[in-house]
Amino acid sequence: MSVQVILREGQPEYAVLPWDEYQALLSAAGQSGGQEEAAPAPTPTGGLVLERLAALREGVGMSQAELARSVGISPSYLAMIEQGEREPDDAIRRSLARVLGVATEGV
Repeated sequence: MSVQVILREGQPEYAVLPWDEYQALLSAAGQSGGQEEAAPAPTPTGGLVLERLAALREGVGMSQAELARSVGISPSYLAMIEQGEREPDDAIRRSLARVLGVATEGV
């Protein structure tokens, strides 16, 4: 099983696993996932998966304001990026990836 553990202040807070493994766990527990089709795959953006941006930020223990400040954007703009309402340009993507420690191949 491939599980990603997201920490907050050094303590495990979330466990993330592939959808099919989640469904297998539910099935083994005798439960239905309520959604038989796989969720849409996240859209990779220059090595940074924007759909996971909030989890990545929380995983390194940063607030929206701290991350926004570190990449030179407003917290409200970062909130819109995290919610999928705005698409950041390449420079912001690279800055987010650098601060969060995410690889940026091909950017």
